[in-house]
Amino acid sequence: MNDAAGSVLQEAPEQPLLFMLNGEQQRVWVSARNTLTEVLRERLGLTGTKHGCELGECGACTVLLDGNPVLSCLLLAVECEGRSVETVEGMMQGAKLHPLQSAFAELGGTQCGYCTSGVLLTAKALLERQPAATRGQIREALSGNLCRCTGYQQIFESVEEVIRHMQGKPAEPGSAS
Repeated sequence: MNDAAGSVLQEAPEQPLLFMLNGEQQRVWVSARNTLTEVLRERLGLTGTKHGCELGECGACTVLLDGNPVLSCLLLAVECEGRSVETVEGMMQGAKLHPLQSAFAELGGTQCGYCTSGVLLTAKALLERQPAATRGQIREALSGNLCRCTGYQQIFESVEEVIRHMQGKPAEPGSAS
């Protein structure tokens, strides 16, 4: 590829990236221009992180970076050097689904599933900070995660069911336990 001056643009050389991924040390070679989404999906095969809008507006690419939700389409992979990244694949506890994953499956918090990984990770971060989050706090926390299928009602109910379970309260009538 030639630029306006006619010189050949060089592909950025790759460099090693060392970081924690889903609780395990990970080393991968990346270009300085690779986004975290690209590295997770295309280099490491973790396809739970979705390519969405690629503009940071839909939340489908949300992962946890040092426990905080971030849009991996806007984050260069090299910025994760020495840090901790969690994807939806890392939410399971051994062979057991995370309570949020179970609640979403049982209560219809997902339909097509495209937004689900970003929503799950954002909800996980919220509940770690605010284990008794209100509907308003859930709504605010998830406001950056767009869902075209559910209308959000089942998503909010799924998160609320996990909160009730964490508090030792019985399930709402009509919900799965």
